[in-house]
Amino acid sequence: MPVVLDEAAVADDAVVLSWFADMGQDPAARERIALRYQPLATYLASRFAGRGEVFDDLVQIANVGLIAAIDRFDVDRGVRFSTYAAATMLGELKRHFRDRRWSLRVPRRLQEAALRITQALPGLTQSLGRSPSVGELGRALELSEDEVVEALEASYAYTASSLDAPVREDGSTPMQALGGDDARFETTEMWAALAPSIRSLSERNRRVLFLRFFRGMKQTEIAEEVGVSQMQVSRILSQSLERLRASVRDEGVVDVEGRL
Repeated sequence: MPVVLDEAAVADDAVVLSWFADMGQDPAARERIALRYQPLATYLASRFAGRGEVFDDLVQIANVGLIAAIDRFDVDRGVRFSTYAAATMLGELKRHFRDRRWSLRVPRRLQEAALRITQALPGLTQSLGRSPSVGELGRALELSEDEVVEALEASYAYTASSLDAPVREDGSTPMQALGGDDARFETTEMWAALAPSIRSLSERNRRVLFLRFFRGMKQTEIAEEVGVSQMQVSRILSQSLERLRASVRDEGVVDVEGRL
């Protein structure tokens, strides 16, 4: 339930100024000011209730702004402290929601630039009769083209889609389309175990194996590539594979039968 600001609880300006004057000599003066304006902090926090944040957390955020206002207040500027404190606390609360709404953490300068671009787009589009270019946005906002591009890219982090949310007619989700089984993973250990034996083969035999198993070429294509007959390719493959099988069979690292 929103808390109604009790005006009687707000300190008189003259009393508050006297407390600020005593802060240098009286450490408790700062705390007295904070306690006196606690109702104002609670009231301002209540204006942001119902936005998905715990109310006590909002009060704490407002209190952070209150402490900052006390530490920064300049009595010589002639501004009422209640006015200055309220503006500071509201700024802290708004900053919290602005930062929390972004799905990914984005530097504040990019958040602000993205907001300026969003606000400027309708007017520029209307005046130009088309969507403005990156250069036109930059000139209008006094930003470089790189800054405009960076801010536009950062704006995609404002919201995020759930990987479990159905997006297709069949009800499938993005998660179901990510990744998959890769048959090459099954042979990784095998090729790692075979590496020393492969290095012991002649350069031509290694090339034939590479073309056959990594390029997926047929024997006729390998024969033309290497400059030998298809029968020679078949013989090279048989001899090389048997040599590789023999080199790892006794080690029991992988089952190479039927894979080479």
